[in-house]
Parts: sequence; structure tokens; C-alpha cells
Amino acid sequence: MSPLDRVDLELLDALADDHRATVVALADRLGLSRNTVQARLARLERAGVFQSFERAIAPAALGMPIEAMVSVVVHQADLPRITAALAEIPEVIQAHGLSGQVDLLVRVAARDTRHLFEVDARILAIDGVVRTETSLVMGEVIGYRIRPLLEAARSSADRR
Repeated sequence: MSPLDRVDLELLDALADDHRATVVALADRLGLSRNTVQARLARLERAGVFQSFERAIAPAALGMPIEAMVSVVVHQADLPRITAALAEIPEVIQAHGLSGQVDLLVRVAARDTRHLFEVDARILAIDGVVRTETSLVMGEVIGYRIRPLLEAARSSADRR
């Protein structure tokens, strides 16, 4: 994708303020036509700028108040199959591939510590998983955020 221009960054900034804003509301806010906003949003979506339109739902609301990060070491050759097997475990709510000594960082949710122990056992039972290390999430200290990056990108674009 080509670099984001000032209008793209203003559009993303407006969406960061109100992720549910309609195309009409965004057009009004930015002083652009509805067609321009719609075309830009479509281009940004095709370029993979938007990660997900899925609502973030707190696992606690679903009876899963315990969250943990499971560091997983695997046999590298088995990684695609292991990833597919992890995706079959409903308590796995997110996973990232890493470089370094740990291969995967898996975020899981559980009803209680016994359930967490069972989830960890299911992960360990996947053929190719060498070992896991589980850490309880005590609280989120910095939530997912994009605003500081948007501000830096806008400053950089303004200097060009």
C-alpha cells in the first residue's frame, strides 16, 4: 500500500474518535463528499489497514473472568498444524507468533483456575507442543491503542 496521506490520516483519526461513525458523519466532520469517504474507506480496507470489525467482548461477560497468557514452545515444522489446533480450542481468544525463545503467545480465558489448568493441558496435548508457561493476567495497564501512532504519522506527513 502507498503511504497514507493527510486525508487518510484524518479519516483514521475520526474513526479512532468514533469507531461507529457513519460515512455521512465522517464526510460532514472532514468536509468531504460521502463518495470520497466511502471510496477511501474501501481502499483502506482492501489494503488491510483495518484489523477487525468484530466487537471486543469481555470474556468475563461470558462467564470467563480469568485470563492468562500462555507462552508456547513448539517444533517449528509443526507450527501451521499447531496453530490450526489452537484455533479449535474455544478458550483461546488470541495468539501471536513470536521470534525468540517462545514461539507463540496465546491469550486464553477460563471460568476458574481449574478450568485454566484444563485449557493448558489441552494446549500441551497438541502434538508438536514442547512446553508451555502460563501467566495470569492481573489487569490491563495499557489497552490496545492507535492514537499515538496516528499522531506521529500525521506529524510526519505534515513535515513532508
